[in-house]
Parts: sequence; structure tokens; C-alpha cells
Amino acid sequence: MTDRVAVVTDSTAWLPGGPAAAGVRIVPLRVHLGSRTAVDGVDVTAAEVVAALRRKVPVSTSRPAPAEFAAAFRGCLDDGATHIVSVQLAAALSGTWESAVLAAQDFGHGIVRVVDSRGAASALGFAVLAAAGAAAAGASPAEVQGAATAVVDRTRTRFYVDTLEYLRRGGRVGTAASLLATSLSVKPLLQMVEGQISALEKVRTSAKALARLVQLTAAAGEGAEAVAVHHLAAESRAEDVARELRAALPAATVHVGELGPVLGVHLGPGAIGTVVVRR
Repeated sequence: MTDRVAVVTDSTAWLPGGPAAAGVRIVPLRVHLGSRTAVDGVDVTAAEVVAALRRKVPVSTSRPAPAEFAAAFRGCLDDGATHIVSVQLAAALSGTWESAVLAAQDFGHGIVRVVDSRGAASALGFAVLAAAGAAAAGASPAEVQGAATAVVDRTRTRFYVDTLEYLRRGGRVGTAASLLATSLSVKPLLQMVEGQISALEKVRTSAKALARLVQLTAAAGEGAEAVAVHHLAAESRAEDVARELRAALPAATVHVGELGPVLGVHLGPGAIGTVVVRR
């Protein structure tokens, strides 16, 4: 029997054309705003998260339960898939990957393969798209998994936040924790290293930080396969960064998109990030 591979991901993936266009199934995380619990990507927006953060409403996030992944996997098999590749938010940042792994154990050996994207937003989304493209072309389960991991290995994520406070509250500061002791006037540039948030550079002003972000991204993006700029409540900043990257990388398509609610909780308003997939 010919393999038919379905691709699953979680709601922190940013996909340029949306999940329907990519042909993937999404398992959502949850956002907790005060006493309200909302489903990421369904009944909460990034704007609502920004408003809650600014009003100092307690805001947090939670991973999907293993049973939610199991239901998604079962749905794929019921729809005719023989195997599943599930590509998830960085395991170092969330228990989402662990939930998917636990759910995979409910199925036969090798039926479900779970990939740690070591990233989020389009860093996750680009790996998902690679997997979906391979699956659509009739690739084997191992080849679909390999398509995703190959993109993960070539992806570089860098980002700027107005403050580390939101990352600190969520316990996601990682090896960038040393920056918490620095002066409030210092604007941090951060990067993802093996799925963890790590300090990159300390810059004195937001303008200089963004200029440096453009410079580093342009250097990494020469001949890039894919480039994305993300923001939270900072569209004009993101468009400025994208415009400079398009000038520096004329051969690249530079996508621009706002971060979703879950990632917005942890990065806060004003965040700007860039993702580059090297060839």
C-alpha cells in the first residue's frame, strides 16, 4: 500500500497562506486572560492579548493535552492517512512537543513521527510547509520528517523585545537571563539557539537595535530560501524592517506577519523578529 502522510502542527506555527492552504491540521494551545480561557487561533486575537498585557491583566498560556493530539492524529488516519508527521513548537519553550510525543504512543510504532522545530512562528511554519510539500509529492514518512528537520537545521531566528519582562514572567528567558540584571535603558537582541532563547547583543536604543537586527538578518539571508518578519502591535516597525531586508536581499520573498496570541503573551507589544531559512 502506498504511504499517505498527513502533517500536523500546533497553533504557534505561522503559515503565509494559512493552514488550509498548506493542507495541515492544527492543534491549538490555550491563552488565559484573567478568568477567561481562550483557544489560540479560534476565539482570541493578538490585539486582545496586547490590551490585556497593557492593562496588567494576568495572562498566561498552556499546552494542548495529549488527548487533543491523539484526536487530531486519529482524525488524520480516519481521513485516509497511513502515517503522520507532527511538527511542533520548540520543546525547550513548551510542553506541546511532549504532549504530541505522549499521544503518538497511542498508535503503532512509526505511525506518528514528532519533530521538534526548535522554533516558533514562521521558524515552525516553514518546517511545516516543507513537510506538507514533501507529503503532497508522495514522499515516504521518513522523507517527510527529513524535509522538516532539514529546514529546522537551516533556520535562524533573531528578535528584539522592548522589555524582557514578559519572557521573565513566563519563565522563557533561558540563557538570556543575565540580561535581566542590565540597565533598563539597554535594548536586548535575542536569538534562538537549539530551541532556547539566548542573548545575542545589548544595544542602547530601539532604533539601533532594529538597525542591527536588519544588518544581522541581511548577512544571514544572502541567498535565503525563505525570510519572514514578525511583530506584535508594531506593524510600522515591521514594515520598515521588511523594506530594508527586501532592499538588502532582492532575490528573497520577505513575508510579514503579526505574532499570534500565545507568542504575544511571552514577547509583549513592540516585539520584532526575523526568521531566515538558509539554502
